[in-house]
Amino acid sequence: MPKTSVTVAPAGPVAPASARGAALLGPALVAGVAYVDPGNVASNMTAGAGYGYLLVWVVVVANVIAWLVQYLSAKLGVVTGRSLPELLGDRLQHRGARRAFWLQAELVAMATDIAEVIGGAVALQLLFGIPLLLGGLITGAVSMVLLAVQGRRGARPFEFVVIGLLAVVTVGFLAGLFVGPPDPSAALGGLLPRFTDSGSVLLATSILGATIMPHAIYAHSALARDRFGSAPIHPGGDPEPRTRTPISRLLTATRWDVTLAMIIAGAVNLGMLLLAASTLPGVAGTDSLEGAHAAISAQLGPLIGTLFAVGLLASGLASTAVGAYAGAEIMHGLLRVRIAMPVRRLVTLIPALLILGLGADPTFALVLSQVVLSFGIPFALIPLVALTAQRRTLGRHANRPWTTIAGIVAAALLVVLNAVLLWLLLTGS
Repeated sequence: MPKTSVTVAPAGPVAPASARGAALLGPALVAGVAYVDPGNVASNMTAGAGYGYLLVWVVVVANVIAWLVQYLSAKLGVVTGRSLPELLGDRLQHRGARRAFWLQAELVAMATDIAEVIGGAVALQLLFGIPLLLGGLITGAVSMVLLAVQGRRGARPFEFVVIGLLAVVTVGFLAGLFVGPPDPSAALGGLLPRFTDSGSVLLATSILGATIMPHAIYAHSALARDRFGSAPIHPGGDPEPRTRTPISRLLTATRWDVTLAMIIAGAVNLGMLLLAASTLPGVAGTDSLEGAHAAISAQLGPLIGTLFAVGLLASGLASTAVGAYAGAEIMHGLLRVRIAMPVRRLVTLIPALLILGLGADPTFALVLSQVVLSFGIPFALIPLVALTAQRRTLGRHANRPWTTIAGIVAAALLVVLNAVLLWLLLTGS
């Protein structure tokens, strides 16, 4: 099958062999933005306010699983020079199966957009009093500007912009912990795995869906491909191009990249839950982002409240650009169809704008969107583990047995948790 151009945007220059390790970092930090999007804010703040420190263990477990998942995704892109959607598009020969797989992945991308656009709109309303619908339009417009940077300037400038927004997110969401620190013993007690009712299961699934996001799995392989070039690699043992940094070195840098990204994302997610657990329990109205912002401002001061809103805005702006990038890659890889990015962006904005225009509760919509994402995880994770375990796909860089086993266990746990949640919802328990 002839090799065709497969990148959403022109691939960046192939990294020279003399590149220093730090210069190879970046793709995981961009993908990591998906782990601190407004859906995470809603899920973690709601969990902390409603159940205190009960679900600390879920955040920790989710972050450990996320490290494995994102490394496997990046490795796939580094070694093959192709993204997960592209490889799946090749292997799903039946057109109906390929379209069905694309449909569920597209629904996941839309659920992602709902969370990110609504989060940005809420933040703009909190900061400037802008109506939610107009705020959603502004958030979508800014995301198109960020995507234009990626399309015209390449992967590296896009990474710099998104990583800068990630820094703002980190400061905005963690500042409150210095003013209202959590109870250390209670936080440690939250590491004991347990649930109390169906509501805690719902929130646990929401946290997992917000942390291990399917679109981040699809996107990370494409981000690695775009950064390090899409020249065909022969993992079975053929010599690597002399102009390309050795794959072993790229994979070492990728492990550090993913580790740094997950440390940042894990600290932010855990910090949000701990902040809510220590500051918001028993406070009326904290089941919404607006109420949480008001409570934080009242108890920790207006400066912390403003930083929280700024972090929420940066989270929405950065994550919606990454989400749109992932959606375009999903469509191109699975359907081999490329739609102009502005058109695609407008289409995926419609569900979020409808929710905002109809006056639905934005926080509840955010939490439910994360549950949808959780159900999409197995469709991305199971093929990822299978492909990275195949020597015919990755050659000598294929997973070691324990890595494959860890991936299978993670996928099985997520499937079981989703099944339990579905049972609870259907039985009204």
